[in-house]
Amino acid sequence: MKTIRLLYPDHVSGGLETYYFGANLLQHILPENKNQPLIKVAITPPDGKEKAASNGILAEDEVLAGIRDAQAKIKKEKPDKIITIGGNCLVSLAPFDYLHGLYENMGIIWIDAHPDVSTTEDGYPNAHAMVLGSLLGYGASQLSEQMENKRFKANEVMYVGLQPLHEYQENFLKGIGVDYKVQDKGFVTDEEIRLFMSHFDHILVHFDIDALDEHLFHSTYFANPELVGDGSGGGKMAMEHVARVLKVVTEESDVVGFTIAEYLPFDEHKLYKMFSEIKLFTEYGEVFG
Repeated sequence: MKTIRLLYPDHVSGGLETYYFGANLLQHILPENKNQPLIKVAITPPDGKEKAASNGILAEDEVLAGIRDAQAKIKKEKPDKIITIGGNCLVSLAPFDYLHGLYENMGIIWIDAHPDVSTTEDGYPNAHAMVLGSLLGYGASQLSEQMENKRFKANEVMYVGLQPLHEYQENFLKGIGVDYKVQDKGFVTDEEIRLFMSHFDHILVHFDIDALDEHLFHSTYFANPELVGDGSGGGKMAMEHVARVLKVVTEESDVVGFTIAEYLPFDEHKLYKMFSEIKLFTEYGEVFG
């Protein structure tokens, strides 16, 4: 069985340069495993320029180029399992679609404070909010059209950590028949997760860091008071709870795809920028000897 780590530092789909920095930092935080080669998706580094939206998606051409490069890199490697290091939530599209072509009877556990089922008509142009809807075949046509395998079905998705929805998101989920539970008063139980997994031979896990409570873990979107996004709130999960969920899922099912997305280490990024302005760290020193 071949497992790859797909480094996919997409930042334009979320509109923040820190996504790029966060993905590149995250690759060093994960435990080392020389048996899992690191494959890098070609993403243009942030340049500080404001991006324009076209056809309802911010930086549409760059977003689609990233998806296509990810697809090409995955096809070349032909992995059996993929650990995706994001970047924002969009990074699950290419690997989950690829794995759906390899395996039958597959479910998705989507650990996230948000449903990620926005469309291009909903007024929020950041494609990271459209990814799961697109995997289901309904989010953004530009994204769904990149998929090479069948769409996922509504009964193949389970949300963990989901917080209160916008009305259009609620209408979307109910309209296509996704059975979901808003978890602001209580989370889905381990037994509910086990019951969901029992229907499938293989599982995909999407872990959005913003499922964590920003008061307990600060490298998340909602820990930055300057950001408002689409008006959604942050997650409510503690790291210990997420750890228990991941232990149940990874030890009691065949997980073939695992995405970590939306890691936003704002303080570390500021520190990096500060040192980048200091000549000592960037100049070429005199060669002696």
